[in-house]
Order: sequence, then C-alpha cells, then structure tokens
Amino acid sequence: MNTWYEVADLVGSLLLLAGAVVALSGVIGLLRLPDVLARSSAATNPQTLGILLLTVGVALRLRSWVDAGTLALVVFFQLLTSPVAAHLVARVAYRTGQRGDGVLLRDDLAGQGRGAAGGDGPEPDGSGTGRSG
Repeated sequence: MNTWYEVADLVGSLLLLAGAVVALSGVIGLLRLPDVLARSSAATNPQTLGILLLTVGVALRLRSWVDAGTLALVVFFQLLTSPVAAHLVARVAYRTGQRGDGVLLRDDLAGQGRGAAGGDGPEPDGSGTGRSG
C-alpha cells in the first residue's frame, strides 16, 4: 500500500537524481566550453537549478519544518549570490580582455573608456577625455 511517505520518498529520490544530473551538466560545460563568458553561464545556470532540485528532494526526504526552513535559506542565499558572482567574473574577464575573439554579437561596453583593455569605464566627468570643466 502506497502511503504519502513512500510517494514523498520516491519523488524526493527522483529530484535528488535530477539535481545531480543537472549539476553534472554544469561541470561538463565548465570543462568543455571555450571561454570565460560561456563557462560562467555554464557554472551558474545549471548550478542554480541543480541546487533547487536537490534541496526540494532533501526536504521531501527529511519531512521536518526546521530542516525545510534551513534548506529554504540555502536556496535563498544561492539565488542571491550566484548571479552576482557570475556577473562579477564575466565583468572582470571582459575588462582584462580574457574573452574569446568574436564571441559577442553586440558589445554595449565597447565605447566606455578603456573597455576590454582593463579600464574602469568612462572618466568621472562622463566625457571620456579625463578633463574636468
């Protein structure tokens, strides 16, 4: 006889397996993709989905409100920090010129100061010349 606990265990196990496969696809993307911008996408997108699937699977297996609250905090901080970290890594790669040649279809930062040469963007007065007044 199938009870709620058996169904929750089965669904939780399937979610754990799915989360592990999604996380593995992110690792494979890190190893196979050619440049920093693509790797940063491969690192964050599957990682976020994978951690979400894993934590839901663990919550179904543990069945405790305290554990579910802790797992909800893990998901919250993961969703909060992962996109910011990926953005910072991609921005540093762009500024130091460590992106692949011709990988960007449109470069919105090309006209800002020193751009890929390692600059910090436009000059403080906004003119790009470095002169005030």
